[in-house]
Amino acid sequence: MASSGTSGAGGPQLVDIEGRRLRLTNLDKVLYPETGTTKADVIRYYAEIARHLLPYVRDRPATRKRWVHGVGSADNPGEVFFQKNLDASTPDWVARVDIEHSDHHNAYPLVNDAATLVWFAQIASLEIHVPQWRVDAHGGRRNPDRLVLDLDPGPGTGLEECVAVASSARAFLQGMGLDPMPVTSGSKGIHLYAALDGAQSSDVVSEVAHELARVLEADHPDLVVSDMKKSKRAGKVLVDWSQNSGAKTTIAPYSLRGRSRPTVAVPRTWEELGDPDLRQLDYTEVLERMADTLDPLRAILGDADAAPASPDRLTVYRSKRDGTKTPEPVPEESPAAGNDDTFVVQDHHARRHHHDFRLERDGVLVSWAVPKGVPALGERNRLAVQTEDHPLDYASFEGRIPKGEYGAGTVTIWDAGTYVTEKWRDDEIIVTLTGRTDGGLGVRAKLALIRTSAGGDPKNWLMHRMELEGTYTAPVESGSAADSGSDSGPGEPTATEPETDGRKPARDPAGDAAPSRRRVGGSTRSSGRLPAPMLATRGTSDDLTDGAWAFEMKWDGIRCLARVDGGTVSLGSRNGQDLTSAFPDVATALAGAFPSDVVLDAEIVALEQGRPSFSLLQNRLGLTKEADVARAVARIPATVMVFDVIERDGEDLSKQPYTERREALDVLVASRTGTAGGTAVVQIPPAFEGDADDAVSTSKRLGLEGVVAKRIDSPYRAGRRSRDWIKLVHERTQEVVIVGWRPGNNALAASLGSLLVAVPGDDGELVYAGRVGTGFTDSARRRLRADLDGRSRKTPPVDVPRPDANDAEWARADLVGEVTFAEWTPSGRLRHPVWRGLRPDKSPSDVTRDDGP
Repeated sequence: MASSGTSGAGGPQLVDIEGRRLRLTNLDKVLYPETGTTKADVIRYYAEIARHLLPYVRDRPATRKRWVHGVGSADNPGEVFFQKNLDASTPDWVARVDIEHSDHHNAYPLVNDAATLVWFAQIASLEIHVPQWRVDAHGGRRNPDRLVLDLDPGPGTGLEECVAVASSARAFLQGMGLDPMPVTSGSKGIHLYAALDGAQSSDVVSEVAHELARVLEADHPDLVVSDMKKSKRAGKVLVDWSQNSGAKTTIAPYSLRGRSRPTVAVPRTWEELGDPDLRQLDYTEVLERMADTLDPLRAILGDADAAPASPDRLTVYRSKRDGTKTPEPVPEESPAAGNDDTFVVQDHHARRHHHDFRLERDGVLVSWAVPKGVPALGERNRLAVQTEDHPLDYASFEGRIPKGEYGAGTVTIWDAGTYVTEKWRDDEIIVTLTGRTDGGLGVRAKLALIRTSAGGDPKNWLMHRMELEGTYTAPVESGSAADSGSDSGPGEPTATEPETDGRKPARDPAGDAAPSRRRVGGSTRSSGRLPAPMLATRGTSDDLTDGAWAFEMKWDGIRCLARVDGGTVSLGSRNGQDLTSAFPDVATALAGAFPSDVVLDAEIVALEQGRPSFSLLQNRLGLTKEADVARAVARIPATVMVFDVIERDGEDLSKQPYTERREALDVLVASRTGTAGGTAVVQIPPAFEGDADDAVSTSKRLGLEGVVAKRIDSPYRAGRRSRDWIKLVHERTQEVVIVGWRPGNNALAASLGSLLVAVPGDDGELVYAGRVGTGFTDSARRRLRADLDGRSRKTPPVDVPRPDANDAEWARADLVGEVTFAEWTPSGRLRHPVWRGLRPDKSPSDVTRDDGP
C-alpha cells in the first residue's frame, strides 16, 4: 500500500492500492477501546491479510457490520449498523451486483480486491459476511460451492465441547465423501467448511446439513441440539445448519469480529483442535501466524480460486533485464515464499557507487539502494531508496553487469546471512541481522528503516543503526541535501552522491576493507563460506502430481553443510553454527572420502541397531571441551549421510538439476568411502525414481522417519524452503499409561474432559507426557470414566505440573491406551495427541516411549 501524502499521525492520507486511489481519514480513532486498536491497525490488518481472505469472499455478495464509533465495551457496546446496500459515497471502482428480493433489490459489494477491503476498513466495516454461493459473470446466482456448519456453544459450554462435536461431525462428513476443515469463529465457537462440486441447490444443501445436525443430536443428546430455540441450548452446542440457506450469510474466514477484542475468524488445523489450550486468536496473532504458515483452509478452494503462496512481484524487475544479456538471475515467476529470514548487502560499483540492501519477504528480496552505505553505530542516518523487488536467487549473485544494461557495473557481496524481524510495517521496519564473521556488518547488527517520503517520493527511507541491546527511539531526519536528491542513472538510487572511480574496494563504516574473495575455477566465492541448506516442505503424496520425482529416505539427525577444501573440512549446521569441533570424526572421514574441493549437503546421525536415534545423537551436541568430544566420539560413533553436492572444484552446481548433482556425487565418492574403526561413517544413501507409495512403505519397513521426494529437474535452492522437495512423514503413535483425568464442563461433566497420561522414562519409571482431550466418542468418554472411577486414588502416581494438576482426579496407573501425535515437545510432552482407544492387550510394563527412528 503506497502512500502519497500525510498530514499528521491521524490526519488524512491519500494512498494507492493496486492502482486504486483511496483517502484514509481518522486513522488514530480507537475502534477497540479494550486493546487500543485503531482504525490504522484495522486497515493494516486487512491490507496484509488480503491475499488469504480474498479467495473466500470473491464474487460473493458481501454484507457488512459497521461500528462507526467503535465496538465499545462488554458493558456498553458500541452501535452497530448491518449494511447490505451500497450508498452514493461508494467508490466507483468497487465491484457490485444487484440482488432481487421479494419486494426490493439491493446493490451488494463484491470484495474482489485489496482496495475494497481497505475501503471497508476505512468506513469501519469490521465484519464481512458472505453466502456459500457466488455470482456468475452476469450477476446470476450459482449453486453453493461449500457447506458450512456453525457450532455455537450455548450457555455453560465453550470451545472444548465444540471440539468434541466437530470431531463427530468430521467423521460423518468424511463418510459422505467430504473433507471438512475447522475455523475458530473469533466469537465463541467453531465453523466447519467442506467443499462442494456445485451440483446441488442451496435448498438441497441446507436440507442435507439439517439432517446431519439431527443425526449428531440423536447420537449425542447430552451435548448437541439442532433446534434454534434459545430455551433448548443451555449446556449444549447448537449445530447451526441454517447458514447453508441461499438467504443466509456466514462471517468470512480471516474477517475481524466486532467484539471487545479484535479477534478473527481464523482457519485452523485438526491437530490444533486437539490442543487443550485452544482459544480464539486476535488479529496480531493471525498476522504473525500467516507470515510463515500455509492457509489450512486452502483445501476447500478450487485451483483457480486458491490464493497464491506468493504473488508474482518480479514484473518490474524482469521488465528492466534481459536474461540473455546479463548474468543476473531472471526467473520467469516469483518462487514460493521461504522463511523470510535471508538478507544480503551487495557492494555495487555502478555509475555511482552504492550498497544494495535486500531482505527476503514473501518470496522476493525487498530492496533498497543505500548511496552512502550501511551506517555504523553512532553515525548519522543514511538515505535508503527503495527499488524494485529482486528474486531470491539474487542473494547469492556476484558478477559484472555489462555496459549498456540496467545497473551496469560490478556486484560483490559485502555481507550476507539471516535476520529476525522485530517490526515490519508499511512505514517502518526493524530487523536484527546475523552476518558473516568476515562481513562488513561485524557479525551482528540491528537496523531500522523508516519511510520518510522525502521530496514527495514514497521510495525514500532513512536507515538507522541501533544498539543491539537497547530501546529504540526513532531517528530524527536530518533533511540535508546529502540525504536526499534527484540525479540518477540506470539501476541506481535517486540521490546526489559523489561518484567514485569504481576501483577501490568496498569499505565498512569503520574504514576496513571488505572481505577478500577467492577466484576458483572461474567463479567468485567467499573463502570458507558455507551456504544455507535447501529445505523441504511437509506434504503428502498428493503433492507429487506433476513432473518426475526421486525418493530418498528421511534421516532423523542433524543437518550438516560441509566444505572439503584441500583436505581441510569445515562443518556448519542448518542455522550456521560451526559443527567441526563437535564432530571431528565426521570431518576426518569426509576428508578421506572426497579428495576434491567440494561443498556437500548431508545429515549427521547416530545409529542404534541400524536406525537413526536422535536422542542418542543429542549426547554429542553442545560439547566444547576436547576431552569430552573425544569420549563422545568413542562412545557414540557418528555417521554422515551425504545426499547432495553444491560445489565441485569451485564450480557452482546448484543450478544443475537434481539428477546431474546426484551423478556428480556418485562420481566423486566412487569407492573412496571413509571408515572409522570398521564402521562406515560416510554413506551415500540410495535415491530411486518410482512410486511414492513404494518409497513410503519401504521407509516404514525400515523403521525410518519418512521419505523426502525431490523433483528430478529441480535446482538446489540454498537457504530456501521449496516445494521441489516434499517430505512425507509417517503418522506417529504412542502407547500411554493413564494416570488421571480432568472433568469436562456441563454436558461432559458426567464423563471426562481430558486424560492425563504418562510414558516410561529412561529409568523405566513413568514420566508425565501431557493431556489428551480429543478423539473420543461420547460412549468412549463414559466407559473411560467408569473404568477410572474404579481405579481412583488420592495422589498422582507421577509428578504433574500444577496447571495440569488443577481440578484433576487421579487413577491407579494400570490402564494402557494409544494415541497419535505430531512430535515430542522439548519438555517431553506429546504435541497434538489424539485418542485412538484402550489397549487391553498391553500392560504398563509393555509401554515404551517412541522417540522416532
